[in-house]
Amino acid sequence: MTTPFEELAGLDRLIHEPARLAILTALASCDTADYLFLQRLTGLTGGNLSSHLSKLEEGGLVQLDKRFIEKKPNTQVQITADGKRAILQHWKQLDDLHESSKTWKPEE
Repeated sequence: MTTPFEELAGLDRLIHEPARLAILTALASCDTADYLFLQRLTGLTGGNLSSHLSKLEEGGLVQLDKRFIEKKPNTQVQITADGKRAILQHWKQLDDLHESSKTWKPEE
C-alpha cells in the first residue's frame, strides 16, 4: 500500500512544475489567453513562458496560434480538451492526497 507522500512523488511532472501549473490553471478558467496577458498573470519572463508553453504544446495540453493583428505579432494560447482534463484531474488528485494525508498514520 502506498502512502499519500509516495503518491505525491508520482504526480505528472509536466503539469506539476509550478510555472506550468499556473499556466494551465489560468487557461482552464478562460480557455484562451493572449501571450502577454499570460506573461503578466504568471510573472514569467518572455523566454521562460515560451519555454514552458513549448513543453505544454509538445505534451498536447495547449495550442498556440501565432498571427499578426494590424502588423503586430499576436500569440493566442488555448488549452486543449486533453489539457483541461489533465489539469482538472491534477487538482482533484492533489485534493484527494491532501485529504488522505490528514488521516494517514504510520503502520506500527
